[in-house]
Amino acid sequence: MKFVDEFREPGVIGKASAEIRRLADPARHYRFMEVCGGHTHAIYRFGLKDLLPSNIELVHGPGCPVCVLPMGRIDDGLSIAQDPNVIFTAFGDMMRVPGTHGSPLEHKARGMDVRIIYSPTDALKLAQKNPGRHVMFFAIGFETTAPSTALILMRAKELGLPNFSVFSNHVTIIPAIRAILDSPDMRIDAFIGPGHVSTVIGCRPYEWIAKNEGKPIVVSGFEPVDVLQSIVMLLQQLNAGEAKVENQYKRVVPWEGSRPALRAMADVFELRPYFEWRGMGFISQSALKIRDTYAQWDAEQRFQVPGVRVTDPKAAQCGEVLKGVLKPAQCKLFGTECTPERPVGALMVSSEGSCAAYFSYEHRKAAVLTSIGAPV
Repeated sequence: MKFVDEFREPGVIGKASAEIRRLADPARHYRFMEVCGGHTHAIYRFGLKDLLPSNIELVHGPGCPVCVLPMGRIDDGLSIAQDPNVIFTAFGDMMRVPGTHGSPLEHKARGMDVRIIYSPTDALKLAQKNPGRHVMFFAIGFETTAPSTALILMRAKELGLPNFSVFSNHVTIIPAIRAILDSPDMRIDAFIGPGHVSTVIGCRPYEWIAKNEGKPIVVSGFEPVDVLQSIVMLLQQLNAGEAKVENQYKRVVPWEGSRPALRAMADVFELRPYFEWRGMGFISQSALKIRDTYAQWDAEQRFQVPGVRVTDPKAAQCGEVLKGVLKPAQCKLFGTECTPERPVGALMVSSEGSCAAYFSYEHRKAAVLTSIGAPV
């Protein structure tokens, strides 16, 4: 299959791995952060960590939108849906994320009208089919999914649809990276840049990372060859004493991003003064708020929202894992109290969560090797 098979070709993977070993200075320890949760899953799924020399450490970043959403926002959205006239809609990866009083799926079991959708268009159609009820779309995601939410709000306004609203939890990637770099306990040598987000915002927004922070960044695709080639490019920059933005994912990511998507976002959204991130606290101008011109379709303006702050369970160390300070298996609850079947934290729920990725691949691999007496 074009653009898949050639990026999984064993011979090319072997050559890329050999090139990484040639370029890596054995006297140096490297810490590369993959910002996107999709990269984390690719690294574990394809066993890429095992192809790297031991002095290259991959650090998992905060690029999972479900994982960074604080419990309070989940509680706020569910509080609106306590009205029996409201239909709560969200993507499937939100359904098992725990709030203070349970996940949306648990609320559904108690009688709340909670429905999984696969596109914002599904929520809009649901509102059209149920004119006597109000449909709220619990929107979540980085700039990757924000354009689709913007377009559906533009469509709702065009139709004058009175029984539809969006509860916006869209966040932006650049302030999160800035917060990581400002963290005193974090040392990152370079970044594997997010591929999905970059299809929308392009590569230019990352230039300050190279120019001001002196950190190389390579926007990467998600196949094995993509990730390994990105690491080669990072090592080449570091060996040359350079720090710049490079685009490995040129077959998908335009340098300037998607102008139509950016226009739609600019029309519908504005930056919030600040927004709370799970494990990272409040980050200024890091989330998108619906503009007043679309207030009729903004759930936060149409309904009374408690706006409470909720602290994550103290035993769960999601914040440290999100910031790359801890590996998933170093969390006290990992694999015992917190599993994909009974998650305590969002990182074990989401398809992009680092804990879910580690549990699905590394944790199970270690269990198999232990059972047959092989070295882990």
